[in-house]
Amino acid sequence: MNATTTPENFRCGYIAIVGRPNVGKSTLMNVLIGAKVSITSRKAQTTRHRITGIQTVDDAQFIYVDTPGFQTRHSNALNKTLNKTVTNTLISADVILYLIEAGTFGPADQQVIDLLPTDVPCILVINKSDRVKDKAALMPFAQQIAAKHDFAAIVPVSAKLKFQLDGLQNEIKRLLPENAPVFGPDDITDRSEKFLASEIVREKLFRLVGDELPYTSTVLIEKFEQEGDLRRIFAAILVERDTHKSMVIGNKGARLKEVSTQSRLDMEKLFGGPVYLEIWVKVKSGWADNEAGLRAYGYE
Repeated sequence: MNATTTPENFRCGYIAIVGRPNVGKSTLMNVLIGAKVSITSRKAQTTRHRITGIQTVDDAQFIYVDTPGFQTRHSNALNKTLNKTVTNTLISADVILYLIEAGTFGPADQQVIDLLPTDVPCILVINKSDRVKDKAALMPFAQQIAAKHDFAAIVPVSAKLKFQLDGLQNEIKRLLPENAPVFGPDDITDRSEKFLASEIVREKLFRLVGDELPYTSTVLIEKFEQEGDLRRIFAAILVERDTHKSMVIGNKGARLKEVSTQSRLDMEKLFGGPVYLEIWVKVKSGWADNEAGLRAYGYE
């Protein structure tokens, strides 16, 4: 889609998805664009970067920006950087989706509301609404939250069950400015394959090692080569202690092998071709509280 074929009244803009950790921001974006570009895990703080997901339809281009969950529990350099990412994204968005969990509202949700700018249209998205048995209770809950900010619309959804996502997109489209598309019609993200590969490994790491592993672990792609359809990827998992290293490797290397197998299968699906993947584990203590180190590992 180029400038000459862009239909009249075409709408295009950036949509920031914000909320406390674990309300389903990444799942929502992946479902909206129809591809997995943002990683998901039950572990808080899985998303660490601004991840852009793109969906183009006949008369609009939605550029979703998945943000880290706003963190209040730890005040290390990593979390300060992540919180700055959230506030910068809000200021530059055309539309904001403020995501909460149906029936649940706490101090962490309030802290995100306090960040919402008053001059950017914001939609209250009540996720996981399928879990509320008494649907009549949803209305007073929605009204209670709506009283806290001037929302442009209120939409209950279930990202997991793909419930009411068309209605959500119609509300977003209505609020987007009239603009020509920024990306090509087939683009689904502005992130490189190398970046997506590191995110996929990190997701599997958090899913398979679970709550034992501190959230400060990260993944570095040390080499990414392409030969025809084959991608050769060499990744290092960075942990802070030797005990964390043995957690990741597991008994006789079983856990690391599982991380590697699941990561490779996800990459092959996303990249549409065979992947040779090698992963090893390195101990690098203190990286999450070192600003120069954060920049070296790609944290803005």
